[in-house]
Amino acid sequence: MRRPTRTAALSAAALTTAAAGAALLPALTAGTAAGATPSCSVAYSVTSQWDTGFQGNVVITDNAAPVSSWKLTFDFPDGQKVTQGWNAGWTQSGSTVTAASEPYNGALGTGASVSAGFLGSWSGSNTSPTAFQLNGTTCDQNGTTPPTTPPTTTPPTSPPGGDTAPPKLHVSGNELVDSTGRQVVLHGVNRSGTEFACAQGNGIFDGPVDDTAIDAITGWKGVNAVRVPLNEDCWEGLPYVPAADGGSAYIAAVTDWVHRLEAHGLTPVLDLHWTHGQYTGNSAGCSDTDATCQKPMPDAQYAIPFWQSVANTFKDDTSVVFDLFNEPYPDRATSSSDQAWTCWRDGGTCPGISYQVAGMQDLVDAVRGAGAQNVLMLGGLAYSNDLTGWLAHEPTDPDGDLAASVHVYNFNSCANQSCWDSQLAPVAAKVPLVAGEIGENTCAHSFTDTFMDWLDAHHLSYLGWTWNTWDCSSGPSLISDYDGTPTAYGQGLKDHLASLG
Repeated sequence: MRRPTRTAALSAAALTTAAAGAALLPALTAGTAAGATPSCSVAYSVTSQWDTGFQGNVVITDNAAPVSSWKLTFDFPDGQKVTQGWNAGWTQSGSTVTAASEPYNGALGTGASVSAGFLGSWSGSNTSPTAFQLNGTTCDQNGTTPPTTPPTTTPPTSPPGGDTAPPKLHVSGNELVDSTGRQVVLHGVNRSGTEFACAQGNGIFDGPVDDTAIDAITGWKGVNAVRVPLNEDCWEGLPYVPAADGGSAYIAAVTDWVHRLEAHGLTPVLDLHWTHGQYTGNSAGCSDTDATCQKPMPDAQYAIPFWQSVANTFKDDTSVVFDLFNEPYPDRATSSSDQAWTCWRDGGTCPGISYQVAGMQDLVDAVRGAGAQNVLMLGGLAYSNDLTGWLAHEPTDPDGDLAASVHVYNFNSCANQSCWDSQLAPVAAKVPLVAGEIGENTCAHSFTDTFMDWLDAHHLSYLGWTWNTWDCSSGPSLISDYDGTPTAYGQGLKDHLASLG
């Protein structure tokens, strides 16, 4: 989408900045007087369990003096092992597990709570830990006990005949497939916020991103993917970005968000959305050099290091898809389609753009040079609505794992079946085609219904814009509440996916 809401929609994200920016505070008080409230409490639970693994969660409450950081320790009684986690730095030595706060969630006021989760393995029994220490202080346990015998079912996110969700993806012909060769069709939503809040001093996320929030997304039957827009200045920690929202804090928050999505069986799609570089030409979104709006193409000086870093972060996880640049529009900077497509692929000095451009070939090379084999999505011209030159200008990929991305709204040029048949179908016949954004600004869904029917007929992937509680006529927004309550527009996507079975 060309722009997110910048005002009222950001109020929730501002709370994150306030918490992350709290001043250093005293440590927890050791010891508790008889009859007094324990200085801390921990609720431990197993949220799902299968034959060899489980997902666990801890909710930590500070009942004593405020703290600026926290470290929780506990012992597994049955040899369980943490395999990955989120919302904390998880480590394990023998049976002892440590969960340390991240830069963005270390500050806890008196009575405040924080949640962190993990995936683990087990064999024989999966008995709950019985003792927890927070910053060296023994806490009261008020959690629930998980089952001690394994259920006979497999994980709920395991699709028949293929990988355990989310699948390990690669390209075969014109299909996305998992490691068994089974076709994967992505159906999901965009989750906006991480592209703009950090650059505006409003935290990292717009709205909640905890397990409850993800449960609301998976509560829409058929959703198996979430697209996460990113800001390269925030990832790289440029000076104008608040320290609590950029650099290592931003990377840690995004990484944890990705891991939480995966723990719920969702395929994360990481999208470079807002970028550096001053552009004041036709259709400019802003005059800023900083990444405070969408630019026609990425700036080579910043985008190449960005993708090298992202690729290094996720190169061992091919369940993560990389969407190299949200909505290119070099065609608005020049009147020549040939020049626009050449700029799109090759970058360098492009007509009408003052900075050195990173072309799609540059970005592919950056990712592959880092050793990442993730599937790469490439949107076309006209804000990813025009794919007419995509096949003729397809970059070279040594891994052969490129997919085309298209964005289609009711107000775009290519917004009818005749155009989809003539422009999108030929691309979809050669490479996987993902509709990375679909939507309409009418607060209804007749247009998206028609487009989803066309996509389904061609076995193509699509993700609705956007899972945020904005005004659906200016967003457009799929939900009116983060519990998953759909807007009239969002009801269309929800009902359509449920109808697919």
